[in-house]
Amino acid sequence: MRIVFFGDSITDCDRDRGDLNSLGNGYVKILADKLRPIYPDTDIELINKGISGDRVQELLARVQTDVIDLKPDAVVIMIGINNVWHKFTHGKELDLAEFEQDLKELITKLKAAGIVVIFLEPFLLPAPDKLRMRKVFNEELKIIDRVGEEMCDEFVAFDEMFNGLVESIPYTEYSLDGVHPTHRGSRLIANTAIKAIRKHLL
Repeated sequence: MRIVFFGDSITDCDRDRGDLNSLGNGYVKILADKLRPIYPDTDIELINKGISGDRVQELLARVQTDVIDLKPDAVVIMIGINNVWHKFTHGKELDLAEFEQDLKELITKLKAAGIVVIFLEPFLLPAPDKLRMRKVFNEELKIIDRVGEEMCDEFVAFDEMFNGLVESIPYTEYSLDGVHPTHRGSRLIANTAIKAIRKHLL
């Protein structure tokens, strides 16, 4: 079974883009190290196609070559935080209607190719310099949650999960900057995502 991981820096995590076998040092690598021993008799190929800084529109632009042409059985997507973050850091406008259209088109293309789509909801933790992003992020999440639940084979809600945990412990346990997960945060993503993936192992 071939599974492609598709997303931004949280997926990328310093992978060697010249090496198709490089999984980076984040949740994809942790997940791979857990999944393969559980299914020693199953041929499982994991491919990391995350690119730091990507937004939904960048994933849509490269979905054919980076996912569909690889003919995977499943794709695991985490995307969306940069659409909001870049609005505040780079002045890039976020048109929510356009965002929804791009997200739907991305998932439609994958589903039309017969690929199982597992969507991991992006998250934002309460780092002081990220608090201003929360209102816009909530609006984006409404779209992601609705589209993800309606169109994807699996949808994993991480924002509520992470923010529930940091009500009782410092957010820095899971992300130093509110966006990029620590090793502990990556382990949580991997441990939760693996449950959704296992439902679809061939």
